[in-house]
Amino acid sequence: MSQRTARTAKNGSAAPAPSGAAESPEGPAPAADSATAPAGRRGGAGWALVITGVAGFMAALDNLVVTTALPSIREDLGGGLDDLEWTVSAYTLTFAVLLMFGAALGDRFGRRRLFLVGLSVFTGASAAAAMAPGIDSLIAARAVQGVGAAIMMPLTLTLLTAAVPAAKRGMAYGIWGAVNGLAVASGPLIGGSLTEHVSWHWIFWLNVPLGLAVLPLARLRLSESFGAGTRLDIPGTLLASGGLFGIVYGLVRGPADGWTSPVVLTGLLAGAALLTGFVVHGIRAKNPMLPMRLFRSRAFAGINAASLLMFLGMFGSIFLLSQYMQGVLGYSPTEAGLRMLPWTGMPMLVAPIAGYLSDRVGGRPVVATGLFLQAIGLAYYATVVAADASYTSQLPALIISGIGMSLYFAPASSLVMSSVRPQEQGIASGANNALREVGGALGIAVMSSIFSAQGGYATADSFIDGLRPALVVGASVVALAGVAALFIPAARRAARTGTAEDPAHDIEAGSLKAGSLKAGSLEADRLEGDTTPALETASR
Repeated sequence: MSQRTARTAKNGSAAPAPSGAAESPEGPAPAADSATAPAGRRGGAGWALVITGVAGFMAALDNLVVTTALPSIREDLGGGLDDLEWTVSAYTLTFAVLLMFGAALGDRFGRRRLFLVGLSVFTGASAAAAMAPGIDSLIAARAVQGVGAAIMMPLTLTLLTAAVPAAKRGMAYGIWGAVNGLAVASGPLIGGSLTEHVSWHWIFWLNVPLGLAVLPLARLRLSESFGAGTRLDIPGTLLASGGLFGIVYGLVRGPADGWTSPVVLTGLLAGAALLTGFVVHGIRAKNPMLPMRLFRSRAFAGINAASLLMFLGMFGSIFLLSQYMQGVLGYSPTEAGLRMLPWTGMPMLVAPIAGYLSDRVGGRPVVATGLFLQAIGLAYYATVVAADASYTSQLPALIISGIGMSLYFAPASSLVMSSVRPQEQGIASGANNALREVGGALGIAVMSSIFSAQGGYATADSFIDGLRPALVVGASVVALAGVAALFIPAARRAARTGTAEDPAHDIEAGSLKAGSLKAGSLEADRLEGDTTPALETASR
């Protein structure tokens, strides 16, 4: 008898439900519970919350912690703009592409086992990044970090759910979400402080003692669990990975090598061909990692288009503005991180209000309003950037952008979940989070290309010449995201079920809840009380 079969028989349970099936935190224990030994035999809910919270904090922090360290990295290791782009994109791309694949590995080979593997890879790659002797080795280490995070992060809430009693999951999810939101909001500040007062190397060394402390705790205190025979879509993963790498590589190298150079054209054309193959695979394959039939839903297509475009404009803007504050305005890394908080930290204050509004008027108007405010903030920023701009003149743009980002994050998860059938919610949420990461990588590549074409690093004025049109494009892209959000059908008033959205199943199928990316994890604070709209409200 296999290990997995033996565990199931021992618990007297049927085979676990598919990872995409969502259940209420107040209802029956999810599949993870039925496939594992009782949590009390390990360390219980407290240990599980500490372990998964720290792991989530590490992965979420590394999305934005590098941004305020970029000028110091460039000064120390050398390299051009394209190299700086890859220090961020190498992480986000591997993270996005392998996210759902990592969840499937955990379902098949054991969630605790794969969590340990992912955490080990992430910790080791962090040490390699800290010791990188050159920019190329730093980029390679960042890519391996992304691999570790993609394996580790989708399993955090699944393991937490297995350890926490159903009646207490809402509080546990809220704490987990708040920790991840804090990591995102404080990323630029932590990165800036470590860079200024110690060294940029310590933005990576920080992960090493945390990882070494969590590894033995996870081995001793977490229970093992398995999913229900999840198939590994290796062809789909290879097509998506190759296609996205080709597109981003072409966009990054275009300004330096010329848009008609053979290398750039090969990357762009090959990437487009592979992504086309990924779409065809998603249509024809029996169990693809991203079934294209989901996009027949106007709601699903609309919120995913909005998410990709929003992250494209936002990530690209933060990438350039963090360098503007230090390289042009002369702020220290710590000062730059503090001055970004009205934007990056605003979700900690506004997201609960946005959640309340979405419950009252629906998610579509809240998301669309947030995206248009984000676009207005970026457009306003483009009008005030100057070599001697005061912080007072920048503050309105940062506040407007922060409020807009907050209004988007709070209802976005609910819109994704209510746009598909319950058994498809896991894969739908995983796809949405992967597309957010892809948008971030594309945003850095696209807006840096515009920056290079119009300006550069030579002088403060040349930096402004490149930054201003890049911000205008970023604002336009986010405004387009707002238009896409308007195409989401309005939810009809209907009876609501008593079943709440369960983010654990979200994560089982590959979700990286917004807290791991951009403070949107505050939505988890409300999950205990939220209800999922009946299928009749998911207009298709």
